[in-house]
Amino acid sequence: QVRLVESGGGLVQAGGSLRLSCTASGRTVSGYALGWFRQAPGKERAFVAGISWSGDITDYRESVKGRFTISRDNAKNTVYLQMNSLKREDTAVYYCGLKGGSYYDTPGRALEEYDYWGQGTQVTVSS
Repeated sequence: QVRLVESGGGLVQAGGSLRLSCTASGRTVSGYALGWFRQAPGKERAFVAGISWSGDITDYRESVKGRFTISRDNAKNTVYLQMNSLKREDTAVYYCGLKGGSYYDTPGRALEEYDYWGQGTQVTVSS
């Protein structure tokens, strides 16, 4: 069974930065795509960023392009989300997901493409 654990969330002022981490256990994730999603109060969970199994293909929602960077360290079984120039609208619980059903896959934007999820980490951006 795969377990994903996110960390790195917190309270930050607008314009600040945070780095989220998501570490997997129970399976080596080097051959699988990973993604970050977020869920704001009263809203559905939404795609933020995704990365292919090799790390050479990344994808971002439009509103975070140029501010967020997704990366992975397969040796550490970890995916990261560097978030810069944070805005109040980035406030949400951030979740990482693993596309466990397809080996050597590209990242996807749909929730149903991901088989495993972490418990989430809260990111709060104040003005």
